[in-house]
Amino acid sequence: GRATVSRWQADFRQAGTPAAPANTVVLGTRGNWGGRRNALLTVAEEEEFLAPWLEQAKAGGVLVMSPVRAALAQRVGRPVKASVVYRLLTRHGWRKVAPDTRHPTSNPHVQEEWKKHFPKRWQPS
Repeated sequence: GRATVSRWQADFRQAGTPAAPANTVVLGTRGNWGGRRNALLTVAEEEEFLAPWLEQAKAGGVLVMSPVRAALAQRVGRPVKASVVYRLLTRHGWRKVAPDTRHPTSNPHVQEEWKKHFPKRWQPS
């Protein structure tokens, strides 16, 4: 492909070695291509950033994304999307815990009574 040819030419200009044949896979001087090339913070900085919210979460608090996102944007000095925050939390083993399906102080008997005696249609007063 075009990108491979450009890489081979750059490798040749840099190292002065002849380009590889077309059927050879060459990693060149760049090494492996994996990794976080566009990271906003290092993993250690991310752990430091999440430490205050970790204490809040351990105490049973609910983590709200908007303050975390605003703090991250302030820390890196530019706006960040919500997906960046979600990926950051996933990278550090945080997961979304769904809330309970009912309120802990709800009373099913009161709810059933209300359903039975609720007027079917509104009438003008």
